[in-house]
Amino acid sequence: MTLKYNFLSILLILLTSVCGLAQEVFKNNDLTITKLEKDMWVIETTDKTTMYLIEGKDKAMLIDTGTKCEKLNEVIRQVTQKPLIVVITHMHGDHAGNMDQFDEIYMHAADTVLFKHVKPYSGKIHFVVDGQAIDLGGKIMDISYMPAHTPGSIVVLDRIAGNCYSGDAFGSGQVWLQLNPFSPMKTYVNSCKKMERLMGEGITRIYCGHYPYVKKAYDKAYITEMRQLAEALINGTAPEAKPHPQKVSIGAENPMMVTLGGATIVYDPEHIK
Repeated sequence: MTLKYNFLSILLILLTSVCGLAQEVFKNNDLTITKLEKDMWVIETTDKTTMYLIEGKDKAMLIDTGTKCEKLNEVIRQVTQKPLIVVITHMHGDHAGNMDQFDEIYMHAADTVLFKHVKPYSGKIHFVVDGQAIDLGGKIMDISYMPAHTPGSIVVLDRIAGNCYSGDAFGSGQVWLQLNPFSPMKTYVNSCKKMERLMGEGITRIYCGHYPYVKKAYDKAYITEMRQLAEALINGTAPEAKPHPQKVSIGAENPMMVTLGGATIVYDPEHIK
């Protein structure tokens, strides 16, 4: 009986590794780390924020740093011991909250306007640019500039795996475009079009910035619905909007929300154009 169950356990581990089945590898009071694919883990915090960890042959990359996670830098070492590159998709506290635990970060310069809303950071900052490639060793991660949610929002692409790690650039079912500093809706349309092009060139999965709410990757149809909804807002043909129940300190006074299919946009009516 013992030999039988030992064999089944080993078989399950092998199947998990080969088939890419989700496998929890670490958990504490702040977060849970689950392996989703080969060399890729999702880190879900108890307050529904998300980080992703990707490992190459030589280095690893942590995408975002969540909110308040005790000793996050040490927790990451439960998964990988390789030199770590920390990329911040955008400078909001729920994505950059623990960046002070790391000596260096990578971010887009346009989001420096949001430094006043997050904890002070005294480490070294590397400013990334659109199209920049970061080599982890046998795995190239590309930076793509996708402004609208914030002026410096970026996504990270693993073209070989077909994955995009999007932060909040396209939301997690709903995208927040009602936050200061405001961007015209056209900016978001252009980012959606850019993402659609990338998804026509081999990117098949979008892993969003608040994975615990959705527990899945989004496909191109989601981005297309977002783009169509944004265009409808510009053209005045969108479905009926309603007030959004949540207000934030750096957001519009009277945010509205509108839905098309599986896409919802939360926006400031005063800054559509």
